[in-house]
Amino acid sequence: MSFQDNTQEVDEKLAALITNSNAIRAVASAVEGTIGPKGLDIMLVDRFGEVTITNDGVTILKQMDVNHPAAKILINIAKAQQEEVGDGTTTATIMAGAMVSEGVSQILRGVPVAKVIEGIKIGIKTAQETLESNAIPITGIDDINLKNIALIAGRENEDIAELVTKAAKLVGEEKLKDKNFKLKDIIMARAGAENEVFLGLIIDKEKLNSQMPQEISDVRVLLIDDALEPEEIAPEALRTEAGFARYLAMKEEFKENLKKIVDLNVNLVLVDKGINDEAEEILTDAGIIALERVSRKDMEKVAEHTGARIIKRLGLNKPVEEIRSYIGQAEKVYEDEKSKQLRIVGGKGNPMATVMVGAATEEIAGERERIAKDAASSLQAAILYGIVPGGGSIEIAMSRELEKQRAKIKGMAAYGLDCVILALKKPLAQIVYNSGYNPLEKVEEVIYTQTEKCINSIGINCENGEVADMVELGVLDPARVKSYALKAAGEVSEAILRINTIIKKRDDASAAQKATQESPIATGEMDF
Repeated sequence: MSFQDNTQEVDEKLAALITNSNAIRAVASAVEGTIGPKGLDIMLVDRFGEVTITNDGVTILKQMDVNHPAAKILINIAKAQQEEVGDGTTTATIMAGAMVSEGVSQILRGVPVAKVIEGIKIGIKTAQETLESNAIPITGIDDINLKNIALIAGRENEDIAELVTKAAKLVGEEKLKDKNFKLKDIIMARAGAENEVFLGLIIDKEKLNSQMPQEISDVRVLLIDDALEPEEIAPEALRTEAGFARYLAMKEEFKENLKKIVDLNVNLVLVDKGINDEAEEILTDAGIIALERVSRKDMEKVAEHTGARIIKRLGLNKPVEEIRSYIGQAEKVYEDEKSKQLRIVGGKGNPMATVMVGAATEEIAGERERIAKDAASSLQAAILYGIVPGGGSIEIAMSRELEKQRAKIKGMAAYGLDCVILALKKPLAQIVYNSGYNPLEKVEEVIYTQTEKCINSIGINCENGEVADMVELGVLDPARVKSYALKAAGEVSEAILRINTIIKKRDDASAAQKATQESPIATGEMDF
């Protein structure tokens, strides 16, 4: 075999690996310009001309037109990170891109894939241990570092950091430590609205009609997880005498149930589905505010805040005293005329805060809501898991620890460790580059200073390009966000580097159609 033939054979064997690596690198390149305090925005345009301007990593990844399967793996893991910890997707994507690229380089040099993956696993585990040992616990809801966390995650929007921090204090530390509660869920943004935080809820629905009251005090709320209308009866049943009698009885029963609601002094009714005309008229005459098609999520939030219990339509057949136990209470409910939203204030159940983020336009409102949700997620993660120095400094500290461990690793797995070391240097390098400085110079400067002073929080002040202590500057990140980003980058790298061949799957629908066309019955060739 000639040298050319041998080269071609190697290239064919590595074709899938190189193709996948290029796809990962392309995705990472799309978001790396957004990281850091000097990161820029990206404009996303759909086929209808709808524009989204953002530097939020997961928003960019979710809206990118991506067909390559390897790129989709990276995007799906980034989505999982956003769902789990609410931030850090850009860091995870950048590290995954660097880790995969270096992994492919090592494989092209002749390092076996298995050894590269082994080294990556060792590197991720060691880096995680270093991260945990450098975590700083939050001392409580009044810890000054919480606002710094919100400010960094909120892309230095002072007003958003203030809103999120205030909301956290209203909700309370106990609620924030409940892993089923997500602070980001209480945030919404509206064009033309004013920034505000209040103890209560906003239901993004209009009251059923304008004749219903604008405002009610001493609220008694009933939540119905169904339609507020009589039970349906089959059309064929109406043609029989018994069926028609049943229909009339059900209508009468429905009227009695509506009367129970009125007699119980309920003045706010939220319904999961529709409300029929008869019910609307009775509720309006009784001075009750009613909302239809309220989401299950909103119903559950109202139930928690007011102490109400959600009832089914058939539950209204119960005795009045039993239905009374389902009723929740609040100080006031009113409709905001400008935004056409219903506000419930001072619930008698668990405290619930709402953050309203104002913006000039709908496009800006969407971006400000995403920023505020990132800030809220980071703040809550900090309370749950502690914080670490930000600005890429903790990643450099982890890479330094891996450099020490490299000498202790026997065999070619050390080359896999190099992939993690390179990936850990990438966030600081990109932050520095986006700020207008030389990344090679600044990364080495940070490594030297951290080593000389034995301080793992040393990074680069992006305002002047000088080395600085990130903790003293208030540049902090939740430990959980960093940990998950590292884990996600490692999982992506391992998954991509393991792929040896790409095979297009059979289209089952096309195969079935082809089989039908070729069958003896379809061609008329079957013998009898």
